[in-house]
Amino acid sequence: MIRQRLAQAYIGVQIMKYNGLRMLTGLARKGVLGPEASIGKLFWSNWHRNLGELAMDVLGPAAAIIEGDPAKGYELNELQRSFMFSRSETIYAGASEIQRNIIGERVLGLPREPR
Repeated sequence: MIRQRLAQAYIGVQIMKYNGLRMLTGLARKGVLGPEASIGKLFWSNWHRNLGELAMDVLGPAAAIIEGDPAKGYELNELQRSFMFSRSETIYAGASEIQRNIIGERVLGLPREPR
């Protein structure tokens, strides 16, 4: 199962690479970012969240333990920090919801969200 999830993470990186190239090509041709930027942001935030969950699963139960001396304070390691931050990327300032609205309106031609 872990091997499959690692492969999916790698595939996700490749998807982001090609979407980024598509975005840069559109920017070079039109001079403005197209909907590829919203697609990239939405894909990235979900991919990064899944990668953080994968990292915690690979570490196992020890991932939930924060090392350190209580007298000196505790610090998250790099994987724990990435996991925590990746959770917030999909929700801060309504990021994923906003990106979905942009994709729906500009790419799919759906009516605007009522304000």
